[in-house]
Amino acid sequence: MPYAGPWNRRLAAHLLRRAGFGGSPADVDRFASMSPQSAVDALIRFPDTGSLVARPVLQDPPVPPVGMYRGLQGGMAADPAMADTRRAFQMENNRIRRANLIAMQTWWLERMIATTAPLQEKMTLFWHGHFTSSPEKGTTAQELLMQNLLFREYALGNVRDLTMHVAQDPAMLRYLDNNVNVKAHPNENFARELMELFTLGIGNYSEQDIRESARAFTGWTFRRNPDGTGFFLDNERQHDDGVKTFLGQSGRFTGADVVNIIFGQPAAARFFAAKLLAFFVYEDPEPQLVDQVAALLRKNNFEVRPVMSIVLRSNVFFSDRAYRALVKSPVEFVVGTHQLFGVTDVLPVELATLRQMGQVLFYPPNVKGWDGGAAWLNSQTILTRENFANGVAQNPKVMAGATWLDPAMRSMDPHQVAMTLTGTMLQNDVSPAALAQLIAHLGGSGQAALAQLSPENVDERVRSAAYLTMAMPAYQLA
Repeated sequence: MPYAGPWNRRLAAHLLRRAGFGGSPADVDRFASMSPQSAVDALIRFPDTGSLVARPVLQDPPVPPVGMYRGLQGGMAADPAMADTRRAFQMENNRIRRANLIAMQTWWLERMIATTAPLQEKMTLFWHGHFTSSPEKGTTAQELLMQNLLFREYALGNVRDLTMHVAQDPAMLRYLDNNVNVKAHPNENFARELMELFTLGIGNYSEQDIRESARAFTGWTFRRNPDGTGFFLDNERQHDDGVKTFLGQSGRFTGADVVNIIFGQPAAARFFAAKLLAFFVYEDPEPQLVDQVAALLRKNNFEVRPVMSIVLRSNVFFSDRAYRALVKSPVEFVVGTHQLFGVTDVLPVELATLRQMGQVLFYPPNVKGWDGGAAWLNSQTILTRENFANGVAQNPKVMAGATWLDPAMRSMDPHQVAMTLTGTMLQNDVSPAALAQLIAHLGGSGQAALAQLSPENVDERVRSAAYLTMAMPAYQLA
């Protein structure tokens, strides 16, 4: 059922946290001034993002010197004269790979912060954690970037078509070894993960289905361009064109046939429905709710946009159970904080901070992606979040962008400052005891000199109060 209850800043902020990263206080005010229907429309219909940097500048991979590997094959002794050349090449290759990864991570974070289409970036992040790939196995930054652009193109597009493109994506072909899947020696890695983690889930296929679908994907490989990008290649000479029996159907199937057969299974719609609900609404959604969203996916031929349009307008999305029910991922925590304080640039140290929090963009921990949820919070990652929040609060440039704090700071009123902080940052989702402690801190409790707020101490004290607010439980939750 569509949501028909009251509409206010609190629920507008909830929508922006889930369908984006939180936004600025001005964004929350703007969405609160709309109707709920118009607010969802503004997110679902992506505005033009042409003013954003379309892609980062990446360095081409180095070209191996001629004869660099001479003497390393056929059991011959290594050529000592080439040892230094090989080391120098590897060092340069590693330097370029690191520089490119940093450039991509910085570019994407700054794009998430600045975008006028937050749901597009949020869906790109969703697909990035679902169809995982990484720089392992020699995948280039250029190939990972092209995959990221693919996720953005299909952010709310057709998930069956996206799956087909992912199956032919150079980064995925290498990451899950389908580039070495040939008829003489079928490699089952991609075929297994396609069903287990990407489309159906365990229990909805057999080991025989894996073997047969691996045969269908034989010959799907890629070639790499000099600039590090790759392109799909269907090597028919390495394709097993024999009859396969897959999920109860038989034929001379190709990889495309396998994808289409998968999306004909009822389990596929339920699988994606559960994933979308767990990411955008709440974890462990009820089976009945999953079935309802699965029916929407099938009705809309696996087009995600109309499904998300209904989900984001629903009573369940705005229910008490859904409100602040999800833990912010490290990326959501960092990007949302940037938006809150109006800071567009990402510092290099923040990439290391995200690593310590447990999330490295373009480098998921394994093919399952990030566990998410409560796994984001432990003693180490909470400390890292608090250190990041303190660094933000102590940065003069950061606080200069928080113009929403100016009236409260001029008031010299601890209560007004505390209400501004908790109202803007937490939508007043703060306990009376925590609010009282914040007011006491602002009023100088426990401080010998200049206890009352004054022009001499207001800046420092509001900074520390902003940090304390970011350390509160509600700020960790989306």
